[in-house]
Amino acid sequence: MAGPTGEVLFSAPQVQDMITDLARQLASRHPGAGELCLVGIRTGGAHLATRLQAELARQTGLSPDTGVMDITLYRDDWTRLHSRPKVGRTAIDFPVNERVVVLVDDVLYTGRTVRAALDALIDFGRPRRIELLVLIDRGQRELPIQPDYVGRRVEAGPGQVIDVELTEQGAASDQVVRRSL
Repeated sequence: MAGPTGEVLFSAPQVQDMITDLARQLASRHPGAGELCLVGIRTGGAHLATRLQAELARQTGLSPDTGVMDITLYRDDWTRLHSRPKVGRTAIDFPVNERVVVLVDDVLYTGRTVRAALDALIDFGRPRRIELLVLIDRGQRELPIQPDYVGRRVEAGPGQVIDVELTEQGAASDQVVRRSL
């Protein structure tokens, strides 16, 4: 379906199916879940991490520690984006040392956001391992960063963006949209 705001690639039920499947993959790879913690990259990744935590609890009865990270000041382009960047709250209220930390983001594109998140995470300690989970991988990396868990891979050409719209962010319903700039 295409509209004036873009082409809807995935609807709310499909987004929920992706989250359910991603939680299943996490539970399969980390059956004890005690070593596991989730850190969502603000903003969309933070909401997805919370949803994944709830889904893991529903599927396994275990609820991994979950936090949120703002990476604004770790970006390599923040001075070009804003003269006074708006920095959100980071809340990682649990130890990350010697744990498996799963970074959660909504869309993986160039890899620069993930690089910034890795830098920020190391300020909190030394995880045993860091994994990457994304709802959408649109490819076209500028850095050698690849996800461990992917909801869906989509094609997007030059001049196109992929937006994950979630109800927690004010969207009428969850959806993934491809838009032309």
